[in-house]
Amino acid sequence: MQTETSTLEGGFALPVFDAQVIFRAIMDAMARPAVVTGVVPRAAPPAPLHPLAGAVACTLIDADTPVWLDQTLSDREALKAWLAFHTNARFTDAPAGAAFALVADPAAMPPLDQFAQGTQEYPDRSATLVLQIGSFEGGTPFTFHGPGIKGTASMAPLGLPGDFAGQWNENTRRFPRGVDLILIAGEAIACLPRSARLVKGKE
Repeated sequence: MQTETSTLEGGFALPVFDAQVIFRAIMDAMARPAVVTGVVPRAAPPAPLHPLAGAVACTLIDADTPVWLDQTLSDREALKAWLAFHTNARFTDAPAGAAFALVADPAAMPPLDQFAQGTQEYPDRSATLVLQIGSFEGGTPFTFHGPGIKGTASMAPLGLPGDFAGQWNENTRRFPRGVDLILIAGEAIACLPRSARLVKGKE
């Protein structure tokens, strides 16, 4: 039987150092869109949140960044307690009101345009979505180009919505508005900032 103490264990052992390491990994991944990079999680949240997703949450989320959880995650009270304890998270039921979204089942999540898009004057007020996927291989292959990508970059993430290509094209058309994605599978991460565009013909 889990006690309250055991439920809240699993945060960063060295909060400042660990957060710096994960933050640097996220920034490197954002700077090199669609490039898959291995990252040691440094956190152990309650299931079904993956360890690396928990580490990203501990790094990016605080009391000033409302977070939306998909139903798979929001139904787990132990997980919500863990996030509140380790990040000071405040939760919102509205995707449009969230600065961050944690998604365990991307195939069933709301469309990207339902999350905060930012404004032309303040594009940084858009949401960042942290998506747990099954793998970076075996899914629909996508090829991207844009800032930070030398030529093109390709990956085949498993578990994204079936109409992801159409949604992502609409997202990039809203630039500088639009959401950014952090994809996580096991101990690997890849990012898709809104500036990463699908190569025509690979949709």
